Amino acid sequence: MSDKEHAVALLARGTDEITKREELEERLGFDRPLRVKVGFDPTAPDLHLGHTVIINKMRQFQDLGHTVIFLIGDFTGMIGDPTGKNVTRKPLTPEEVKENAETYASQVFKILDPDKTEIRFNSEWLGDLGAEGMIRLAAKYTVARMLERDDFKKRFADKGLSAKMVKEAREGVN
Repeated sequence: MSDKEHAVALLARGTDEITKREELEERLGFDRPLRVKVGFDPTAPDLHLGHTVIINKMRQFQDLGHTVIFLIGDFTGMIGDPTGKNVTRKPLTPEEVKENAETYASQVFKILDPDKTEIRFNSEWLGDLGAEGMIRLAAKYTVARMLERDDFKKRFADKGLSAKMVKEAREGVN
């Protein structure tokens, strides 16, 4: 078994599906480490047991030599981020976001290797977009593309579309 085949087998273990398996296989064949992003909303001060599933998968990427970007959704948390369910989270204050986000590093580094992890905040790029930038970005996504996702399809049938659904589709948030 080649190194790439071993990597794909390891990363596929315990998953329900790999949406773009061919793309993953291609990228694992590059002669450089990948940068793998995983996002968490700072809606509570503690990560929960369910988070460990994806964090452990990110550790597998690290064990294969890749870098994990642990992304904290501070910007989206302050605007009332969609939950991927039929409700939208209440907007958090900057103070609430900061307090919740501060605990994440100590918790996540119980699993992730700090030397192979970057902690970033989505406000680093979303905060500077402004209204014009948000509209330009939203214009790149169609309703048909959003409805490819089951959570949007169900929400659309129940409640219709909203600007927050557009943002969620853009970020690939579940």
